[in-house]
Amino acid sequence: MIARALVALAALALAWPAAAQTLDKIRKTGVITLGYIDGAAPFSYLEGDEPQGYSVALCRTVADGIATQLGGKKLQTRWVKLTIQNRIEAVRRKQVDLECGTTTWTLGRQKLVDFSLMTFVDGGSVLVKSQDKARRLADFSGRRIAVIRGTTTEKALHSSLKDVQLKLVASRAEGLELLRQGEVDGFASDRTTLIGLALKQPGGDAYRLLDDDFSVEQYALMLPRGDADFRLAVDRELARIYRSREIDRIYDRWLRPLGPPSLLLSATYFIQGLAE
Repeated sequence: MIARALVALAALALAWPAAAQTLDKIRKTGVITLGYIDGAAPFSYLEGDEPQGYSVALCRTVADGIATQLGGKKLQTRWVKLTIQNRIEAVRRKQVDLECGTTTWTLGRQKLVDFSLMTFVDGGSVLVKSQDKARRLADFSGRRIAVIRGTTTEKALHSSLKDVQLKLVASRAEGLELLRQGEVDGFASDRTTLIGLALKQPGGDAYRLLDDDFSVEQYALMLPRGDADFRLAVDRELARIYRSREIDRIYDRWLRPLGPPSLLLSATYFIQGLAE
């Protein structure tokens, strides 16, 4: 019994420093490291030398709140450019403290990393040329769709269409270029990022979206797995942003041109405005 108790205490002692390690590191260094992905407007993209977008703005506000939680000393923000392919591994290896993009929270991914409260709710759709007659995903049976490799969109397409020809790409820019050149009939990704992508192109009215969504994408900020104190610090700030309606200012700055929040997104903000 004594031996078992000693083993349990040793395990607890080893686990305790790990639970607080991210906040301790930030406190000691005065630096919080945030990851972003370029080319995911209006959520995350590079403009000049600075990351911009809805998710980036949320992370900046969260970083300010964590600084307050740690005693009020202003933190230096270090931004690290990630890709869709390496973002999960970068968080898992703790190369960034928080990832600020368009990552969908799934149980499979939660085996490797952890997630904050949800930050946005979107749906998977397909971008097509304006003259294309396709209106629904079912119209793409036997046709060619570009999709980013390793994303939830790729998995959803496999589940929704058995005879679609998928062309796997590494980025949204590559998918759009294949569509522009006519090498594919559509490019599948999250609806809001597809709108942002099309609007940034010369002659953006050359493209449109299908009428229906084929998946639900619940975005959240990725953070290292097994760090409960850091997750609590992040969630505390997100809950305050939602509860105080500061989220309205952030939404209006980055997403209002695309329309008001959906009823589902408004409910997401309301439900997650957790009390202290």
